[in-house]
Amino acid sequence: MTTETTTGARRLAADAGSPRPEAWIWRLPEAEVTAGAATGPLAGLRLAVKNNVDVQGVPTTAACPGFAQGPAAADAPAVARLRAAGAALVGATNLDQFATGLVGQRSPYGRVRSAHRATHVSGGSSSGSAVAVATGEADIAIGTDTAGSGRVPAAFNGIVGIKPTLGTVSTDGVVPACRSYDTVTIFARDPGTASLAMSVMAGGPGTRAWPADAPLAAPHAARVAIPDDLPAVAPGWAEAFTAAADRLRADGCTVGPIPFARFLETARLLYDGALVAERHAAVGDFIDAHLDDAGAGLDPTVAGIIHRAGLVTGSALSRDQARLKDLHRECMALLEGFDALLVPTAPFHPSVAEVAADPLGTNARLGTYTNFCNLLDLCAVAVPSGTVDEGEAGAAQFGVTVVARAFHDAAALDLASRVMVPADPPAETFPGADLTPSLDVPPLPWPAAITGAVDLFVVGAHLRGQPLEGELRALGARWAGEATTAPAYRLTALDTTPPKPGMSRVTTGGTSIAGEVWQLTPGALGRFLAALPAPMTLGQVELSDGRRVVGFGATADAIASGQDITVHGSWKAWLATRT
Repeated sequence: MTTETTTGARRLAADAGSPRPEAWIWRLPEAEVTAGAATGPLAGLRLAVKNNVDVQGVPTTAACPGFAQGPAAADAPAVARLRAAGAALVGATNLDQFATGLVGQRSPYGRVRSAHRATHVSGGSSSGSAVAVATGEADIAIGTDTAGSGRVPAAFNGIVGIKPTLGTVSTDGVVPACRSYDTVTIFARDPGTASLAMSVMAGGPGTRAWPADAPLAAPHAARVAIPDDLPAVAPGWAEAFTAAADRLRADGCTVGPIPFARFLETARLLYDGALVAERHAAVGDFIDAHLDDAGAGLDPTVAGIIHRAGLVTGSALSRDQARLKDLHRECMALLEGFDALLVPTAPFHPSVAEVAADPLGTNARLGTYTNFCNLLDLCAVAVPSGTVDEGEAGAAQFGVTVVARAFHDAAALDLASRVMVPADPPAETFPGADLTPSLDVPPLPWPAAITGAVDLFVVGAHLRGQPLEGELRALGARWAGEATTAPAYRLTALDTTPPKPGMSRVTTGGTSIAGEVWQLTPGALGRFLAALPAPMTLGQVELSDGRRVVGFGATADAIASGQDITVHGSWKAWLATRT
């Protein structure tokens, strides 16, 4: 693997035609990137990695030149899993030093500018990763998120950011920020590619176990909470948020306000309270030992934050941890009856000059709608959601985030895909970059790879638009498309209420029966089977593509006494003859 000095790496990025060379700390020559492609589900996708995550042979600086202890001996598990699936490494990206910041301006390797407005910040701390995806230098990029670092940069650069449930992606090989609240994230330009990459990256030894009944989709008529007040938002941004909420309403969701003060109080605990002590526990010894060492490359704002965090007393930390438990209970009660929470990802988009003038105040305001998420053990998906005209400053990229309970990641992704407005490409992009969506709609929500989703073939009352569809929706089932059986089945209208068909396999005289495939977790399928009324049964069904899945049948006596409707080829076709 080629190695470069810091200066050389950034020059290499510029030579390659990078519109934002400051987004890179280390970069492979372009010829080596293309040569690295392999087979696998991510083959052909270009990967960038935030430089607080280990990449074999590359110094892990966390944007502090004096921190790296030589090249990393191995890839972090998150990186290794993506590369094993065929992703081709491009390089290591810039960040707010020690992942401390939401602005992308706290790095001796350069202040990273937004891909869309060079006068404005990229957002952080995963600044370089988000910009690399937005400009087409990478198709997917690893970030990290403690207070919003995998979401704010997504908003400012018009891309998708998935922040999974805590512990579902290994943080081994990642320089910690606040170990209890850190998670590895993924950026992509569309939700399908982001979901595919996350499905590869998540899971593995030592990660948090998924419950057997986690939902794989949001209900079509989902209930979505929104804040009852939008503090700190810039002019025009509240209107953009209202438009996003209205899109969910138009798509069949119920959207309603909830009191938001407790969420805001939780957000303030991360930096204004004693929980910030975890930042000192992570890298404070290094910071304290190098405060007067100009050669270490410490960012003064970051060094000040982390050094002061070391002054937190044990009693203060204990007090705030107890308060957090109370706030968690109160916030979860506020979300009772809702499937998700919709918030603006950020309340405004500061310019580079604004951050320079007020680095702490500007950064704190940016965390208004993100800081609470990890503290409350929530998952989140950030997506672009239009623009806001800011006059001479140009159009600001506006983004929203769908937040959901732990392990409801698929529901968050589902709703985020429904509210998303794809961003236009930035004016400056990587030469030859193909910015068309790779997978516009997720073929499978990423948690399905973790939970071992089961395919269920339905032919009657559980079809979309039929009376019992709601039973599957209530179990978190996900519609996965239409399908037909192998030509070996017959269909019977049973004498039941509501009317249902029974399907049976035969040795002669069979045909293909049309239906749908739904996906459920094993736990949800077990609950479904336990509640299945007579005379219905579940068994193995062979589809026309050779797959063998779980499917509906009926007892032999029920089929014998029913009406054979095989000639119609499907339940809906038979129903149409009765109207």
